[in-house]
Amino acid sequence: MLGETEPEWLSEEVKTGTTIIAIEFNAGVVLGSDSRVSAGASVVNRVMNKLSPLHDKIYCALSGSAADAQTIAEIVNYQLDVHSTEIGEDPQVRSAATLVRNISYKYKEELSAHLIVAGWDRRDGGQVS
Repeated sequence: MLGETEPEWLSEEVKTGTTIIAIEFNAGVVLGSDSRVSAGASVVNRVMNKLSPLHDKIYCALSGSAADAQTIAEIVNYQLDVHSTEIGEDPQVRSAATLVRNISYKYKEELSAHLIVAGWDRRDGGQVS
């Protein structure tokens, strides 16, 4: 043990963070993300889908704690389904973004997740929120 050096991987800087992007254009929106999930210095999953449907034409890009982000997306998906049934039409992207914002703000001390909401609706076309 004496005189041995640590393995190179132990001294490497831990890389964290995720890349998510949303682009709005005249015909709609495009969402994209990386697919790697890490926990500390370990890569836990190399192929996670970080794009989650909130409704038929509304999606979100997830970052931060995977569990927190997926939970927010599932709650908003459920609430949008109920809202859509009540109003008899597809929800607006603005409604989805408002739900995400309200949940994120209400639980800002407990959650570690950030979402980009994007989609298309009949009223306002393609939008990124």
